[in-house]
Amino acid sequence: MTLASLPFWFILSLYGLKASGPPSGNQIVQSGVVAVFSGVIATVLFFRATDLVRGDMQKLSLVEATQSLEVLFALFGEMAILPVAAPSLLSWFGIITVAAGMVLHSLMSRKPVAPAAWKMKKSEISG
Repeated sequence: MTLASLPFWFILSLYGLKASGPPSGNQIVQSGVVAVFSGVIATVLFFRATDLVRGDMQKLSLVEATQSLEVLFALFGEMAILPVAAPSLLSWFGIITVAAGMVLHSLMSRKPVAPAAWKMKKSEISG
């Protein structure tokens, strides 16, 4: 999807270059930091984690959920490392709404465990 949209981003960057001029040195550094941390390190860690839990669907879903929090990790990391302003109140409301939606979806789509599965066998209790 990213590859197919490259012409759009190229045209948009040319428009931005003409309208606002070239990016500042600080913007280039910030873009480089984001590219390295989210584009390289996080991707390698994500694929390694999915490889480690490929046989357990419940653990795999936890790994996938961490990817959805990438925006928050990037936001807090940027605020900690770079001199950027905190998000507006409306932005925080959006972040909280999305996070709450993910939690509610996770809770509502969880399969209940059958009561028979809760009972332990006598051999499991005695060890």
